[in-house]
Formats: sequence, structure tokens, C-alpha cells
Amino acid sequence: MQARGMYDDYPQFDFSAVDFVTSDTHFGHARISELASRPFSSVEEMDAELIRRWNEIVAPGDVVLHLGDLALGTIQESVPLTAQLNGHRFLVPGNHDRVSPATQTTQAIERFTPLYEGAGWTILPEIIAGTRSGQRILASHYPYFGDTEDKDRHTSHRPTDRGMPLLHGHTHERSAGPVGRHFHVGVDAFGYAPVPLTLVDAWLKELR
Repeated sequence: MQARGMYDDYPQFDFSAVDFVTSDTHFGHARISELASRPFSSVEEMDAELIRRWNEIVAPGDVVLHLGDLALGTIQESVPLTAQLNGHRFLVPGNHDRVSPATQTTQAIERFTPLYEGAGWTILPEIIAGTRSGQRILASHYPYFGDTEDKDRHTSHRPTDRGMPLLHGHTHERSAGPVGRHFHVGVDAFGYAPVPLTLVDAWLKELR
């Protein structure tokens, strides 16, 4: 396996064009309000509110980077639901996505990719690298370390910590924003809405 650590080992992505970043929406996931203490009485209410809050701030021409765990439940219904979301949308797969190399077979990924693409998503690799505000950064569903369980999962699919700033989801932490060189962008930490990249820019400026 190729060592996952050096910046140039990762597929390159143009972060300069991104307007918003988010993760862990879990559209269609009936139990996520219970598991992540979300303030919704039903999955239908959650889905509608996620769409409303997204479209309230994201314009049709904006670029949004989603760092995984887009939709669960009946995937043939929950993924098409996301076609209602504004913006040019890119997905870095998380462990719950049917296009995730961490949890899905090649055959499954090939089967489900058209479903995501049909809802307007461009599927990206598990880890991407690029430049934002003059800083080299990484983005992945997974943090360098940390999980919702006691033991870190999918470690072979995580980036190696070589001191580079990392945008991530996965943890469902409710505290917003950066901790050191981690920046958790999940909806549970940002009012169930995408994060403007201006917040990321301010963080990167502080790291210089």
C-alpha cells in the first residue's frame, strides 16, 4: 500500500473555488437524531430542515465540498432527496456512503455511483490535497485521530498526520471549528448548515 502521508501523494483539488464545506448530514437516517442528539422529532423533519438551512445560505452557483456520510436509510430515496440542495456539489466519501472504498466493494461503488451522480454529486477520492489562502491543506471524512467509538476505525483510510491542516467530519462533535490542525466541519457543530470557507480562511491565517 502506498504510504499516506506526503502532500503530493494525494489527489489534488482546487480548494480556491470552494465556498462552503460540510459533512455528516445523514439524510434519511432515522436514528441519527437519537445517536447524535439532534433536535428533530422525525427523519422527515430533519431532512426538510437540513435542506432549508443549506439552501438559505448556499446559492445555486456556489461550490460546496461535502466530507462524507451524506445519506443513509433507503438509499434509493435518501440520495435523490439531496438533488434539492443548491450549489455545485462535491463528495469526499465517508464510511456510511455507498461509494466509500473503506466500507464498500468495487462492485458496490460502481453500482451506486450513478445514483449519486444523478443527484448532482461529483465523487472525489477519500483524501484530497490542495491550497487555500496560501496554505497547503488536506480534506477527508476522517480526522487524523478520533472517532465516535472508543477505538479509531478505518485507520488505513485516514491521512497520516504530518502537521498539515486537515478539514474533516466523522466525529459528530458538537463543538465548532478547529482544534490545533484539525477543523471539524460536521453539521452537528454548525447549526445543521454548511460552513463558509471564510471561517476556514481565518483559521488558516492563525496557523501561519
